[in-house]
Amino acid sequence: MRRRDLFRISTAMGLGAALPVLAEAKALPTPAAPLKPPAEGSIPVAFLLSDNAVMIDFGGPWEVFCNVSVPGRADGPVFRLYTVGATEAPITTYGGMKIVPNYSIANAPAPKVIVVPAQTVGDPAVLDWLRQASRTADLTMSVCTGAFILAHAGLLDGKSAATYHGAFKEFVMRFPRVQLKRGARFVEEGNIATAGGLSSGIDLALRVVERYFGRAVASNTAYTMEYQGQGWLDPKSNSIYAKVRRSTEQHPLCPVCDMDVDKAASASSIYRKRIYYFCMEDHKKLFDANPTNFI
Repeated sequence: MRRRDLFRISTAMGLGAALPVLAEAKALPTPAAPLKPPAEGSIPVAFLLSDNAVMIDFGGPWEVFCNVSVPGRADGPVFRLYTVGATEAPITTYGGMKIVPNYSIANAPAPKVIVVPAQTVGDPAVLDWLRQASRTADLTMSVCTGAFILAHAGLLDGKSAATYHGAFKEFVMRFPRVQLKRGARFVEEGNIATAGGLSSGIDLALRVVERYFGRAVASNTAYTMEYQGQGWLDPKSNSIYAKVRRSTEQHPLCPVCDMDVDKAASASSIYRKRIYYFCMEDHKKLFDANPTNFI
């Protein structure tokens, strides 16, 4: 499976009739309020995983949370991390690594933070668990196209969100009730936070640490990891992705996801005497169903 295939959530979704205007990151919501850590004990963090979960999407935040150290605290790890699957059967990540979830959705401890990476979710029971667990969690966060899963669960209705730059068009068509922030490294709104693609999840996780324990602890965590990225300090730092790429005859882009395509090996369609090339057959089908959405 190619990474771009993760744009498609395996549950059936209808596309909107029109392509909404993509909002810019300059209109981000008010910065989120601090989170209150428990007086004692660890903060439980559930990583929801299913097949095709993208490693950096959950491995980056995992590494952040397990490297947090709070001065004066000596009662075990600050964050208690565990994986949750539909069942406890092994899942296969994008790239082929097999992971055995610590818990199933039937027996997982109640989390205070939920991390949802890009992956394939087709089980309605998983979405039900996500909705229920989010009600009592301090924060539910997605990384990359994990935002599709939060949106499909109804957790982003009426809210702003970020997602992977190659999925902007499909996201706004699938979820017209969500205001997409194009060019945002991450977006925080209430008890929901969404990150852009891949490495953006590291920055959102550092921001979560900051909300619980302050900037000094988050900065020390980044230093411990030898992480030099500054995106966690500026949610607008993905602004490069706010610029719409233009397809040309010499360098064609898929009209659905704006990714580079090889004309010699790509599916194509003709619309209004112009040839359009696609990164995969499913994107050709989306285009052919309503070309005006993508032009």
